[in-house]
Amino acid sequence: MQVILMERIEKLGQMGDEVGVKPGYARNFLLPKGKAVRANDANREKFESSRAQLEANNLELKGEAEAVGAKMNGVAIILVRQAGDAGQLYGSVNARDIADKLTEEGFTTSRQQVRLDNPIKALGIHDVSVTLHPEVSAMISVNVARSHDEAEIQASTGKAMLSTAEQEAHAVAEDAANEAVLEQAESMFEEGVDVGTDDIDGEDSEKSTSADGEKHS
Repeated sequence: MQVILMERIEKLGQMGDEVGVKPGYARNFLLPKGKAVRANDANREKFESSRAQLEANNLELKGEAEAVGAKMNGVAIILVRQAGDAGQLYGSVNARDIADKLTEEGFTTSRQQVRLDNPIKALGIHDVSVTLHPEVSAMISVNVARSHDEAEIQASTGKAMLSTAEQEAHAVAEDAANEAVLEQAESMFEEGVDVGTDDIDGEDSEKSTSADGEKHS
């Protein structure tokens, strides 16, 4: 289906662009949300006659969104959830949870504005994008922890709070991985030295043979 975009749509185009989209996407989202209109002569004429006003309104809304974005960008919110020793949540954190928390913090936000491809299912600090306007977004930090005290520790260390046993297991795994890398590097280095030595010996032998040949002649 051909439609005329009434605002910038990511991966589709800018305001006023005429693009082809799937009928279901147009009927269920673009058209009812007023983000696009059907591409026909009447709508083209109507859009062109009101383009200046639409662009002016868009600039005003964009400016307001940029002002909000300047305040929201970098904001850190804390969501307390129950989790196992390995850091996996008993449940998940979704876009609505984040939007509700942002609203509590003074930023009126809907779940549709929160760009979360998949629910958060683990403790830790997660970067999440919030769309404030088709051309403006802000990046926030979502600190998911078992308590506010653990959230403060995660914020200072940048790592999820795991049980002592889990931390030790991670440390052992990291040590093993580092040791394997070192062994591989040493092996490669030794092989490189051997190859280099053989090459040098070969060159020396050739030079010696050549020199002997010249002397005999």
